[in-house]
Amino acid sequence: MDGNTPSTTVAKSTPLSELVVYFLRLGLLGFGGPVALVGQMEREVVGERGWLTKEQMREGIAICQTLPGPLAIQVGIYISYLRGGFLGAWAGGWAFIFPNFVIVAALGALYVYLGDLKPVTAIFYGVSPAVIALIQHSCYRLAKLGMEDWLQWMIAAGCLVVTVILQAEVAFLFIGAGILGILYYGNLLRRPPSARLQAAIVPAVLTPVATSSTLGKLLLFFLKAGSLTFGSGLVIVPFLQQGLVQQYNWLDERQFLIAVAVGMISPGPVVITATFVGYLVAGFWGSLVSTIGIFFPSFIFILVAAPLLARYGANPNVQGFVRGAYGAAIGTILGACILLGRVAIGDWLTALIGAASLAALFRWKISNPLLIAATAIIGLIAYPILQPTWVMVK
Repeated sequence: MDGNTPSTTVAKSTPLSELVVYFLRLGLLGFGGPVALVGQMEREVVGERGWLTKEQMREGIAICQTLPGPLAIQVGIYISYLRGGFLGAWAGGWAFIFPNFVIVAALGALYVYLGDLKPVTAIFYGVSPAVIALIQHSCYRLAKLGMEDWLQWMIAAGCLVVTVILQAEVAFLFIGAGILGILYYGNLLRRPPSARLQAAIVPAVLTPVATSSTLGKLLLFFLKAGSLTFGSGLVIVPFLQQGLVQQYNWLDERQFLIAVAVGMISPGPVVITATFVGYLVAGFWGSLVSTIGIFFPSFIFILVAAPLLARYGANPNVQGFVRGAYGAAIGTILGACILLGRVAIGDWLTALIGAASLAALFRWKISNPLLIAATAIIGLIAYPILQPTWVMVK
C-alpha cells in the first residue's frame, strides 16, 4: 500500500447503469447471509471485475463492520460509492435491496392471504445447514483477504469466545480491537497524532391494517434497529425479537421464527426479514416503511465514513484501527456461525448437509443459488419423512 496515497482512491468510475445491473443481479441471486454475500462481492469485485484492490476491499469490510447496520448492504454501498460517487452509492445500494424487497413482500402477502407457509419449515430444515457452510466458506475467504499476523488472529480468537459466551456481537469489541490495532500498528506511541485523525476513526395472521400510527411506529422501530445494531443480520435478530414480540406484540414467536426463516432462505441480506415483518403488521405500506427504516441509516453511515476513510486512509493509525477491527470482525462472524449452527443443525441429516455443502464449496466451487436450491429440495423431501420436532423450536 502506498504510504502517500489513500488506498480508497479509484482510478476511474463505473457507469451507474453497470452498478445498478450488477447489484440487481446480486440482490436477486446472492444467498447465504451477510458473510456469504461479502465473500461473493470480494470474489467478483476484486478478482473478476477489478473494481477494487484487495486493500480497498479489506478496508471497506472493516469500516462497515465497525459501523451499525447490516454488513452486506453497507459493503455494497461502500463499493458503489467508490465506483460511482454519491449518486452511485444510492443507486447501487437500493438496486441491491430492490429484488429482496419484491420477493419478501410477495411472500408476506402469500402468508397473510393464503395462510401459514408450511413448506417454509421444510425448506428451512434443508437450507439452514447449507447457510452455515456458506458462512464458513466465505469467512475463510475473508480471512485470506485481510488476516496478516498473530495479533489479528489473537483478536479474532478473543472476539469469538466473547461472542459465543454472550450470544451476541458487542460493538465495543470492534472499537477496542481498533484501538489495540492503533497502538500496535500505528504511530500513536511514537509521535502525537493530529486532531484531524480522531475525527476519522470515530463513527458516529389477521389482515394487516396500515394506520398512520402503526406505520410511524414501524418506521421508527426499524430506523432504530438499523442505527443501533452492529455487524450482520444475525446480530439484529435478538433486537427484533424483543421489540416485535415482547414490546409491541406485533408477532407471536411462531410468526417471528417464520419471518427469520424467510430472511435466511431469500436472496440478499438477512435483515430483509424487516420487509416480511412489515407486511404482516401493516400490509404493503408496512413492508415499504420497514424496508426503508432498516436500510436508510446504512447509507448515511457509509456516506459519512467513506469520505473520511478516503481522506485519512494512508495514516498508519487509521490503518492500524482497520486491521484491528478486521480481526474482531472475523472472530465475531465465527462466533455468530457457532450460535446459528445450534439452530440449524439438530440431527444426522442436517449435519450431513452442512458437511457436504462445505465440501462442495471448497472442492467444486458450487454456486450459491444452486446449493440453496439443492438443499431446499432435500428439505422438502426429507422433512415430511423424518418429521424432526426440533426445527423452528430451538
